[in-house]
Amino acid sequence: MAAVFRSASRRAWNRLPAARTFTTTTHRTSLAAVARSSNASETPLFANEPAGPHVKTSIPDQASQKAIAKLNTVFDTRSLNMLVDYSKSRGNYIADPDGNVLLDVYAQIASIPLGYNNPALLATAQSPEMASALINRPALGNFPPHTWADILETGILKVAPKGLDQVFTAVAGSDANETAYKAAFMYRQQQKRGGPEVEFTQEEISSAMENHSPGSPQLSIMSFKSGFHGRLFGSLSTTRSKPIHKLDIPAFDWPQAPFPSLRYPLEEFAEENAREEERCLQEAERIITEFHNPVAAIVIEPIQSEGGDNHASPAYFQGLREITKRNNVLMIVDEVQTGVGATGKFWAHEHWNLQTPPDMVTFSKKAQAAGYYFGNPALRPNKPYRQFNTWMGDPARALIFRTIIQEIERLNLVEHTAATGEYLFAGLERLSEQYPGEFQNLRGKGQGTFIAWDSPRRDEVLKKGKEVGINVGGCGETAVRLRPMLVFQKHHADILLDSFEKIVQP
Repeated sequence: MAAVFRSASRRAWNRLPAARTFTTTTHRTSLAAVARSSNASETPLFANEPAGPHVKTSIPDQASQKAIAKLNTVFDTRSLNMLVDYSKSRGNYIADPDGNVLLDVYAQIASIPLGYNNPALLATAQSPEMASALINRPALGNFPPHTWADILETGILKVAPKGLDQVFTAVAGSDANETAYKAAFMYRQQQKRGGPEVEFTQEEISSAMENHSPGSPQLSIMSFKSGFHGRLFGSLSTTRSKPIHKLDIPAFDWPQAPFPSLRYPLEEFAEENAREEERCLQEAERIITEFHNPVAAIVIEPIQSEGGDNHASPAYFQGLREITKRNNVLMIVDEVQTGVGATGKFWAHEHWNLQTPPDMVTFSKKAQAAGYYFGNPALRPNKPYRQFNTWMGDPARALIFRTIIQEIERLNLVEHTAATGEYLFAGLERLSEQYPGEFQNLRGKGQGTFIAWDSPRRDEVLKKGKEVGINVGGCGETAVRLRPMLVFQKHHADILLDSFEKIVQP
């Protein structure tokens, strides 16, 4: 397997497009000027948005400071990034109460797909169907609306990953992951009993009420170092990104495997990265076969987002899928942040070209809804009320996702994002050549606008971003991450690149 993996991994990296380089400062400047001139005339994807950012005061200034002080008396504001006037935010631009307008490439932590105050979403929000969903919010497991199957089939299931034709809807990303974990555990024990028709024993029933085995078995979900899967109890036990998320919270005895630590540019370190991925695969299989609490499933992000925007090759994920199949372990792909077009594919795991699809794929954020897709009927619990809560998702959010899907198709936004991402990455490559100390380990080539790099003064870069008119986010310890909306265009990229150049200039 090792030799096969090395060969496959080399091929995967070698297929990546070559880096675009510029030889002199003069050449860079002329190309940038030509690009700006050309892109200024491109057809807007979002009508009536600002022509560019406008910063007239400090952030936060008096109006924001007053509102923040009031809010702080009733709500914890210590994680506040900026106060927003959503009534004045449009498209790719976010406004504050003091009249500042920023180009937003953080997009509510990657969760706004079509721009602020999108007219298609506004029309859906004002429809009688939405009004009914909001004021008559159903307990979906017990009292679903008579149109629920149609809503799912024309929306959420219309974009289901290949091979996965069923969905369990949820409220948020953490909820989606936790219900997927439950499905994995129930499936594992159902297999152990001999099938869905085999009844629970009296010992299982009584011991479950005491939180003891065999009713509460000592099973586990394997996650990966630096991964993030949520902040609820089960999802938090698989989150490995930052200690602050986990401190003081009891956790399950579940294992973590190493995630590849790659070197950049990828083209220059293909052999070294292939060895690193092979090492991680071998360790993952060792943990699966040896960990004292049997592993029912693994959960992994296509790109580790909160943990620092960490990438791996398609060959690595193909190898991981082979390991799970060989060891009868389910593969859960967490597409909460990577899904819905941001990487130039509707689902990021489509980049992997897997021979067999993942067992479950979780989603949220840009979908504005949440849940997990699955295909194997045996992943549906053998009895009612085993995978259940009052809401089990929200028809209102499913209607919004349906409109998002329609707009993505109408405007060809997945392909658009792939092209815009290529343009943006080339510009960032230019900056990384000009300012190598400021743009380190640039990553995300061929992954749409899902781009990041490491900065030795990351927090200062984020702060200065607002001063020059951009709202940008970070992740991990040193990474600057870009999470533009799907309606982000090349002229927005030009503004962003110019802004970063202002930030890093001495």
